[in-house]
This record gives sequence, C-alpha cells and structure tokens, in this order.
Amino acid sequence: MAARSHVQDPNDRRLRPIYDYLDNGNNKMAIQQADKLLKKHKDLHCAKVLKAIGLQRTGKQEEAFAVAQEVAALEPTDDNSLQALTILYREMHRPELVTKLYEAAVRKVPSSEEYHSHLFMAYARVGEYKKMQQAGMALYKIVPKNPYYFWSVMSLVMQSISAQDEKLSKTMFLPLAQRMVEKMVKEDKIEAEAEVQLYLMILERLGKDQEALEVIRGKLGEKLTSELQSREMKCMVLYTKLIKWPECNALSRKLLLNNPDDWQFYLSYFDSLFHLIDNAWTPPADTEHCPEGPVTCFVQEAITFVEERILNEEPKGSRRLRGPYLAKLELIRRLRERGTNDEHKLGIPEDLMFQYFERFGDKPCCYSDLRIFVDLLSPERHTQFINKLMEVVPLSVTTESDLALPGDVKAMQRHMFVIQFARLLGLHETLEQTRKLRLVEELMQRYKHALKFGKSCLKTELQFSDNYCLLAVHILLDIWRQSGEEWPLWQSLALLEKSLSNSPSNAQFKLLLIRIYCLLGAFEPVVDLYTSLDAKHVQHDTIGYLLTRYAEPLGHLAAASQACNFTLRFFHSNQKDTSEYIIQAYKYGAFEKIPEFIAFRNRLNNSLHFAQVRIERMLLDLFLEANITNSLEESIKSMGLCPDEDDIPWDNLRDNRDLAVLISWDPKDRELSEGERKTSMKEERIWLQVRSLTLRLICALAAVSHTLEPKNSEKTTENGVTSKIETLRTLIQQLECVVQSEKIKDKQIVQFLVQGPPPTRMATYLESSSCRCQINAFHLVTDIYELDVSGLDETLNVQERIANNFKSLLEQLRELFNKCKGSILEAKETECTTRPELLENLVFLVETVCIILWVSYYCGNVLRPLKSSLQKKKKKRKEINITMPIVFSSFQDYVARLQNFLSEVVNHLKELESALTALKLEELTLESHSSAEDEQKFPQTVRGKVQSSYQRSLQEIGELLRKRLDTVKSLKI
Repeated sequence: MAARSHVQDPNDRRLRPIYDYLDNGNNKMAIQQADKLLKKHKDLHCAKVLKAIGLQRTGKQEEAFAVAQEVAALEPTDDNSLQALTILYREMHRPELVTKLYEAAVRKVPSSEEYHSHLFMAYARVGEYKKMQQAGMALYKIVPKNPYYFWSVMSLVMQSISAQDEKLSKTMFLPLAQRMVEKMVKEDKIEAEAEVQLYLMILERLGKDQEALEVIRGKLGEKLTSELQSREMKCMVLYTKLIKWPECNALSRKLLLNNPDDWQFYLSYFDSLFHLIDNAWTPPADTEHCPEGPVTCFVQEAITFVEERILNEEPKGSRRLRGPYLAKLELIRRLRERGTNDEHKLGIPEDLMFQYFERFGDKPCCYSDLRIFVDLLSPERHTQFINKLMEVVPLSVTTESDLALPGDVKAMQRHMFVIQFARLLGLHETLEQTRKLRLVEELMQRYKHALKFGKSCLKTELQFSDNYCLLAVHILLDIWRQSGEEWPLWQSLALLEKSLSNSPSNAQFKLLLIRIYCLLGAFEPVVDLYTSLDAKHVQHDTIGYLLTRYAEPLGHLAAASQACNFTLRFFHSNQKDTSEYIIQAYKYGAFEKIPEFIAFRNRLNNSLHFAQVRIERMLLDLFLEANITNSLEESIKSMGLCPDEDDIPWDNLRDNRDLAVLISWDPKDRELSEGERKTSMKEERIWLQVRSLTLRLICALAAVSHTLEPKNSEKTTENGVTSKIETLRTLIQQLECVVQSEKIKDKQIVQFLVQGPPPTRMATYLESSSCRCQINAFHLVTDIYELDVSGLDETLNVQERIANNFKSLLEQLRELFNKCKGSILEAKETECTTRPELLENLVFLVETVCIILWVSYYCGNVLRPLKSSLQKKKKKRKEINITMPIVFSSFQDYVARLQNFLSEVVNHLKELESALTALKLEELTLESHSSAEDEQKFPQTVRGKVQSSYQRSLQEIGELLRKRLDTVKSLKI
C-alpha cells in the first residue's frame, strides 16, 4: 500500500504485518492482526483505519465507515492515518471526505507544505475549483514556488470553464488569471514552458489572439521547446484566427522548405493562397512581403513551388517523399472546385495518379493517399485506368496455378491496391453473380499463395495477404445483400474462421465474424471473439455496442449480464481515474491537458452506450432475479431506483460509437453518410426511451401499495399513494406516446453496410405485439388500484373491464407466442437456413411474461383480502346463494390459463431444443458456390458454433421460463 512508504514513526514495525496482509489480499487476517494490536495500543489510529480497510474489502461497508469516522472525528495529523484514510475513502468512492480530513490537518499544522499540497489535490478530485485557488495561494505563501502559484492560476481558469455565466467567466475569472500571470512576467519569474502555455491558454480564451501572438514571438516564446515546431504551429493557428493570410502563407512555405513531406503545411499553404487570391492581395514593392518571409499569391507560383519540391527530392537511399506528389493532386482538386482553367498546368490527374502508383504502389498507404482524389477520375475512364495499373503489376504464371501471381510482397501489395481501387471505383458492383464468385475464388487463391510471404511472421503479426480474404468476404456480403440468400454468410464465416487461424491477431477478421454471427443469431462465438480483441479503456465505449446490442436479444442472458457488468465497471472507474489524471497534470504542469480530461470525463458520462448498458443491466437483473413473491421490491430498493426520477442526460447524450471500425473499400456513395449516422443515433435514443420508461414502470408497479380498506381522497394524498399511481399513469401515457409515434413512421429498409450500425430492437418490439401486451398489463394495474380504492360495490364497470383485460392479455400472449413458432435452424439437402428473429421474439415473450407475472402478483394481493372480507360477511349474514363478483372468477380462470400457457411454451422450447440436437449438420452436403476444394462444404466448426449457440439460447430462455412457471401457483386467491 502507498501508505507504507510514508511510515516514519516507531509503530512501523507493529503495522507492517497488517500492511502485508492487505497487500496480499488476506483481509480477514489483517482485521485480526489490527484487533490484536488495538488491544495493546488503543490509541494507534492507523491500526483502526487499516482494520476499516479490511472490513471494506470484505463487504462490511457500514462497519468500515463507522470505524473510519471514529478516527476522522479525532482529526489525526500523523501521516500513516491520513494516507490510510485517503485510500479507504477512495475505495468507498467518497473523495469529498478526504477534503475534510486535510482541512483539519492544515488547521492543526498550518506550516506543512505536504498537507497543504494534499489538500489541494483532494479539492482537485472533487472539482472544488474556488477552494483549489485558495489552497494554491496558501501553499505559495508558505513555500513560494512557481508551480504552486500557477496551480492557483489554473484553478481560476477552471472556474471560468465551469461557470454557468459566460459573461462572468470573461469579465472576472479570466482577467484575474491574466493579471496574476502578467505580474510574474513583469517580475521576470516565469521559469517553465508550462507557465507560458497556461498564459497562452488564458489569452486564447479571452480572444486576445494578437497578444498571444506577441507572446509567442517574444522572449517567452523561446521556452516553447517540448514539441517539434511547437512555436511555429501555434503561430500558424493564430495567423489563421487573425486572418493574417500573408503571414500564414509565408510560414507554411518556410516550413515546407524544411519539411516538404508534412501534409498539414500543404493544406495551410493552399488555404492561405486562395484567401490571398480572393482578397486580391499584392506584395509591397519596396519592403519585405511579411515578417515570416516571401509570400505566394499566384497559382503559377504555387505550381512552381510544388514542382520544385519534387525536383529537389533527396537522392536515392533516403525516404521517398509522398507530400509533393499528393500536393499536385490537391491543388488540381481545389482549382477544379473553383472552376479555374489552371489545372491543366499541373498535368492530367489520371497520369499523376498512375505515376504515384508506380512510385508508391508497393506501400499499404498508397490506397488511403489516392482514395481522397478518386473524384478527379472521369467515370468513363475507370475501367481503362484499372487496366493501365494492372499492366505494370509484376505478376508471373507459376506451375502450381493458372493465375498470374506475385513473386514477392511488394508485387502482391501493388496487385492488392489495384483490386481495392477497382472496388472503390464501383467496378465490383456491376459484375454479375457468377463473375463475383469467380473473383472470390481468385482472391482466396491469391490469399493462400501469399501466405508463404508471412511464414516467419509471429502470431501477433498480420499476414501480408489478409486483405485479399477481407475483399473476398466483402464481395460475398454484396451477393447476400442483393440476393437475400444465406449461403454467402455461411461461406464468409468459413473463410474468416480459416483465415483467423493463420492470422490470429487480425482484428478485422474478428469484427466481421462478430457482425456475421450476430446476423445469423449466433451469439456464443461472439464472446470469445470480442474477448480476444482485448479492447482497452475507451474502446469499451466505442466498440462495446457490438457485444451488448445482441447478447440479450439472442437469448444469452448470462453473457449479457456479464457484458453489462464489465462495461459498467469501466464507466464507473472513469470518474476516479480521470481525477487521478487531473492531479498528475497539475503535478507535472500539463495545464492544457486538464480541460481535455474534464471534457473526456463528460463525454463518457454522457455516453449513449453508458446509458443503454445501465438501463439494460437493471432490466436484465430484474428479469433474471426478481421473483414475483418478494424480491421485486427488494431488487428495486437495492438498485436505488425511483420511478419519478429520470437521470439520463437526454439533452447531452453523445454517440461515441466507432461506426468506421470495420475497414471498407466500398464506393463513396455506399459509405455511411452523416445523415444515416444521425438517424441511427435518433433511433437508438428512442429505443433507450422505451427501455427507460419500461424500467420506471416496473419501479412504479413495485411502489404502488394496496390497502385493506377503501380510502378517501384525503387519506390517499396524505399517504402518498395517489402520487405513486399518478406516476404510473403518467409513465404509461409517455410510453404510449413514444410507441404511437414510432408506429406511424414509414418503415425504411436499411441495407447492410460493412460499416453500418446494427438496427435497434424497436421493429421487433412493435411487430411482435410485445409492446401492446406490456402496456395493457400496466393499464390493468390502474384498474385494480381503482377497484382497491373504491371497493367492490361501486366498481361493476371496472370489474368487467378487468375481466376483459385478463382475457385480452392471454390473447396477446398467445399472439406473441405464435410469432415465436418455427424452426430456428433448418438443414435441407443443399441448404441451411436460420430464423434469428424467432430468438428475439422469444426474449420479448420472456420479458413480457415477467412483467405480467409481477402485475398478476399485485392483482392477487389486492383481490385476496377483498375476497376474504366478502366471505366473512357472508358467514355473518348466513347467506349462501349470493354470487361472487366476476373479478374473482375471471382472475382464477386467468391464472389457470396462464399456467397452462407457460407450460405450453416450456414444452415448445424443449421440442425446439430436441430438434436442434437431432440435426446432423456434419453430415450435410451443401451446394458449393466455389470450385475451390476448401469451400466444397461448410466447415464443421462454423456449423457447430451456430448450432451450439442456438441450443444455449433455448436452454437459458427455457430455464428462466420454468422458474417463472413455478411461481404461478402463488397467484391463486
């Protein structure tokens, strides 16, 4: 533990065994050792705190907190106790208590630099910027060191960033921060680059760009040395802001003379050039163009400058420059956009791209370099251009194949570029299916042939020919999208699984396998594939949707729960981790990073994925664990849920999904557009709304309590029950409103894109009648509540409505079950077909059954005492022939039919499972769509994985339904 390094007092020897036990995870022994020590030394505060840490780690949070507060109340000043309490409060996620701890320590030892420093960092953890400013200045007065002074200045900047009133920020906090820095400048006390960076940050936020420019050009600017060309880059940004185009152009030109391969300088050079042309700027006759040097203000000068960079390229043996060649294409593109006639002076784009291919075609970057200039090629010349490229690719026919194959990696890379560029130009789109299949076969032959180039590759390295396989799979996906047949998906899985064995670290193979397995409804293989991706930190937010979107809908409920918990651990640790990053930034003077860390924390806190996973995890826990008898209320209480509260930041939700994580060589018109991204975000937001309202309705159901005697309105309001039932009614209306707005929308067929986002569950939710059934169940609660409040005698209409509701619920459940019937996996003589939508419907059926059982339990709890009271009255009056109200008989009939229905569903699942087990897929001879030997039939591993996944789905769904069936007996009245 961190505290051990600070132990300076004679108790070090006594405390050491406790530290060792805690470090080794032996918390029980740590507690015992602490108790022994405290018997002999009752006033040894650190031993008490270490005992509290042991209690916290064994799950006894309340006891640990009580022990810690005992010590904290004594306001200890020994380093051991303070450090141990800091560790404990951090583990408790109570950083605000650390501030109180060090406030007391500073009061008792006001001259301690260490305690003042710890107090400042404690404030930083909780974002108390005003107190940070005060603590920083107090520290500077005790120990006049520059870092402490600038901690206080940075705290002022943070107050301005977090201020709600921008005017206050610009008129108070930032000007004060500026004056504080300028005081140090005048006294010549600026020592470090970080202090200059902070000064520039303040000026930038105040919009004083001219002053910032003068600082950079002046003596202080000489301290900007940590990054290469840091001073020049800052000048470039400020010249652009100040619209100083001559200076921007001259500086870009100067930087390009020193580094003619830096692409960002070409862009700023061209930007400033055309601004100068538009402004008709002319250089002064007698003086320098500008302080930065000569300015280019004519297109011809720019053309000459770029061509000189090519002519002045370094001799052979050094790294070849790509920048000048791409700059010519960029200049042509800009001239064409402006409609000028100067582009012909640079050459024909097709020829320039061909020359670039000749020089750099053996580099993997060649495709990404030329891709942005593909629009410069005329559409009627696409085929001729590809043929022209193919002519210069060094291929030779070998004895082992009729294909002309490359002899080395460089030749293979050139050929691969031609295939990729042909796809980008849309030439694969126009091919007939037979031609596409021949191309798939050819690509896989080339893939296998080129594996010999990577024989010496480590398992962690990619094979040189992996992209051949990816291209083949993309073409198969085209065939699937156009034909609607399933065999291309199966063949894609076969190719990818085989290629993954040759290149086990290829993330693109794994990501495509995840998408295709999920398309077929098989989630089981996805878990291992996603785990092997070894996603780090923020990737759990950017690509986590690939896992969490399909886990529950495809019936893998245990895996879904684990995935949600794993993802939430990352999001919950974000708050603590970011605080530590901020503290480190203060310690090392990286002030410009602090606002970035704050923005990063906010980005994760407002993540759409975070909100989705949090809601889904709570719903899943309720569906899996909350029995109808007692644990729904307990589960909701332990989650800290309240139906009135909606803590999702709807206005600030951010879509952090990386929808371009899968590589694609598709034409630009088939890429995911910004409009499609926004539509996807909107759909995800609406689905989140549905799930959030469903969760809050379940909470409201648990909150509505029944009464034994009819209540008047006054009592109802007094007891708070009216507000609860009104909350339920309001939530039902909100859910109905969302569902209705989605129903009237035009259904759009979303084509599968390699980089496209997966669709939400909304379509299945609406089509399966699950939504209607769940909403009607919640309406039933309001009717039963009305019966409970008004009594049996005054609610004949309500009783009839309740009886009808019982019947309609069973009918809707039957309708939903009918949409779950059918074979999930069918194997004919030459075909294998799947129906993954049946699994999604089954999961919706299970969710709906759980909700209906909770509603039924509430109904039973209300009706049981009413029936009992009525029977007692009959006995007193000795009346035998009085008929019982319809609500009781209809409920008993409903429960009996519900029990029979659930038994039928469980039996159906058993039949489906038996039918799946009976399938002998390994004996299946499937029609081949390729003559290659390896693709004569589906690999057994793929078939086995899909079959096993379906079996697991049915087992988990069936097990949950059997549990719920067992609880139906308790519904009887």
